[in-house]
Amino acid sequence: MTLSRSIIGCVLLLLIAVAITKSSLQASGGAQSTPFLYTAAKIYQPLAWMRGADRFPSAASIFVDDAHGQQAMLPDFAASADPAVSFDGQRVLFAGKQEQHDPWQIWEVAVSGGDARQVTSGKEDCIRPFYLPDDRVVYARKINGRFRIEASDLAGRDVLALTYGPANFLPTDILHDGRILFEAGYPLGSDATPEIYTVYSDGSGVESYRCDHGKVHHQGKQISSGDIIFASASGLNRFTSARAQEVQISAPSGEYAGDVAELSSGEWLLPWRANPKHPFQLVTWRPGSSTLRSVVATPGVNAIEPVALAARIVPNRHPSGLHDWSNANLLCLNAYTSKYSFAAGSIHSVRLYARDSSGKSKLLGTASVERDGSFFVHVPTEQGLQIELLDASGKTLKRETGFFWMRHGEQRVCVGCHAGPETAPENAVPQILLKSTTPADMTGASASGAN
Repeated sequence: MTLSRSIIGCVLLLLIAVAITKSSLQASGGAQSTPFLYTAAKIYQPLAWMRGADRFPSAASIFVDDAHGQQAMLPDFAASADPAVSFDGQRVLFAGKQEQHDPWQIWEVAVSGGDARQVTSGKEDCIRPFYLPDDRVVYARKINGRFRIEASDLAGRDVLALTYGPANFLPTDILHDGRILFEAGYPLGSDATPEIYTVYSDGSGVESYRCDHGKVHHQGKQISSGDIIFASASGLNRFTSARAQEVQISAPSGEYAGDVAELSSGEWLLPWRANPKHPFQLVTWRPGSSTLRSVVATPGVNAIEPVALAARIVPNRHPSGLHDWSNANLLCLNAYTSKYSFAAGSIHSVRLYARDSSGKSKLLGTASVERDGSFFVHVPTEQGLQIELLDASGKTLKRETGFFWMRHGEQRVCVGCHAGPETAPENAVPQILLKSTTPADMTGASASGAN
């Protein structure tokens, strides 16, 4: 009798679990209030870019979902993906291949139709484009097997590299303040765990969006509230201005692929799947709700990269502060301001490293650190750099495991070493500037060695 009751209880629990799973996903209720674009692909490998590989190894196609239904936007292309809508809602950037053997290139087409116009050219792939203000675009170009982020005008001229160092980089959005949101492996320069970073449209000011490292953060998008919504191993998460760490979003269970699109109804359009055995489908979800509504679900085909086909606010323009210098200056206000603990008075000096042609670490120079933790250095540009802090005996206190870079003519002030971008500085004059306003030369002109 007890066994029978146990069996009945288990069956009831199973039925309840099945009912919950089914109730979390509802069938589509009809056409959306906001038309949108999305990418359809039989095979989708969202993190293949981290090893310089193709996210769509068996091609892909951009579709339009509007009042007329769903139709291919670029039927004459062998492959198309990564749609991005202009600020006025009238044009679309995308990565495309006219012929299957072609490399991915960036193209632009009018929403109203007509021939697509090629923006980039070359023998290697260009992917993941976005519009910048002033008729410029940003995208990732594969060079020597790795993706770097570039900006150019809409004619593919005036090309400017924005990322440097031994890593793959992929843009994911343009923030309201004009910065470019991108992802790369953490530590910056590795291909391990995807992390979210920002950089200005002239390549300066690179930094991690939050110092909440070690977790999977990828495919971030900024929504109208200013929060960054991204995919993680635990589902859907956000970075919000009020918190230094990620905040998990209480959404129905399953795997999310990031790339959130906001609809005029207030719902979010999301790529979602119950588990890795199923392809991604597009669902709508109203924040706070316990259910998802299926919008695009095709057996055996992933529906990803949704973007609303509507006008939106133009991001702030970023006036470049770069000078016509061959190198750059870096002022650290207080190296003790850090997520790591350093004993008072323990930091004595700072070393700067780059990489030589073989990829080995190369010492560029050493400079003193003042009692308040400040230092001021003159550094080389357009290459990966690492900082190391030492005590009075020359013992390493902390060395960066990743890389950062600076643009030529950049003057940058950081709060501290390994301090998150959300950390505010003290209102005090750093002692290094009271001692001298001339930065210590760390360009490698007077130092050598490897480690």
